[in-house]
This record gives sequence, structure tokens and C-alpha cells, in this order.
Amino acid sequence: MAWKALDRTKAPYDKDAAPVLSDAVREKIRSFFPRYETKRAALLPALHVVQDTLGHVSLKAMAEIAEVLEIPPSSVLDTLTFYTHFWDHEKGGKVIVGCRSLSCQLMGAEKVLDAIKSELGIDEHETTKDGKYSLITEECLAACDHGPCLLINEKLHKCVKPEDVAKILKDEKNAVIDPPRSDLFDAPKDAPPAAGAGGVGKTSDIQEMRES
Repeated sequence: MAWKALDRTKAPYDKDAAPVLSDAVREKIRSFFPRYETKRAALLPALHVVQDTLGHVSLKAMAEIAEVLEIPPSSVLDTLTFYTHFWDHEKGGKVIVGCRSLSCQLMGAEKVLDAIKSELGIDEHETTKDGKYSLITEECLAACDHGPCLLINEKLHKCVKPEDVAKILKDEKNAVIDPPRSDLFDAPKDAPPAAGAGGVGKTSDIQEMRES
């Protein structure tokens, strides 16, 4: 894979542009502070909230997160790029994650991935023209006994065959999960929905699920 060249002579974003984080989002990030000993520790929750609000975390959003947490912007960038869950550019309303682990490969994951590409007309790390789907792969989805498997947002689809792909993609509820989930990292209720966010980036809080 070729590395993307950066033009260091140009600013990575317009510093004079209007803020991308609303007051509601900033306040929600600050609401995590009492949970931790330092503001820096709230970085991951902050990234979840911002991505759920905007659909992705742009460079300007990273700089504003850094301002709220009183940390260097580079720390936000380092953390965001470590995790494949976070996106620094726009993505589809639903993110399909194909598993490329050995067990899934042996069970035909490559053919399933080819069927998805053919059905949607996109390749890995691309988004459909209507903004509905983005496609990526991960090394393992931790469901080896159900290979080939894939995720659509948070919903796991097990033992998928190439002939199942069209039906799965046409199902409007293909990303709806049954277990109750926490709204801890969701966008603030008074924040406008992100274009194409489609619920991507919402992460369940296990302890809250147990307590409920």
C-alpha cells in the first residue's frame, strides 16, 4: 500500500472556519471528566461522542477535542489512528466489516467479500455513491466458530454464504442489534444528526447493560 503524501506547505484545515463541535458536544465531553483522574483519560469517550455526532472525526474536530481536554492535538491524532473504529473522513451510513482471519478464509470469506464488492460496486475502503455503505476488512471479528462472518455496524452476521449477500444488503434491519445498548457515547440529544452517520460508531457500555 502506498503512503499518502502530505503537503506540509498548506494548513491541514481552515483554522478560521466555524467550530465543528457544538456547545452541546463540548459539554457532553466535559461530563466524562468526573469519571477519570485526568481530562486526557476522557479522550476515547470524546472520540466516540464526536464521531456519533458528526459521522467522522476530522482534523479540525481533533484540534477542538484537544482544546477541550487540554492536550496536544497530536495525542488525539495518535489515538484515533491506532483504532480502526474511528474515521477521519466521511463514511457510509452503514459500515460493513469483513473478517479476513484464517478460519473465515478457509470457510470462503474471500468469495463473500467478492460478492459484497460486486453487489455494491465498491472496493475496500470505498463508499457507495448513495452514501449508504462503506466496506472494510478486519483481521479477526472474534467469531471464528461462525465463519465466514461479517459485521454491519454492530450486528454480527454468521456463516454467510456468497448467495446470502444480496438478501442481507437489502434488509433494512441488517444493522439492528437485539440486546439493549447504552446511550453513553451517543450524540447529545439536542445535536443535529450527522449526514450519513446511520448509527455507526455507537459503542455499548457493558457494565450499564449488566446493571439494566
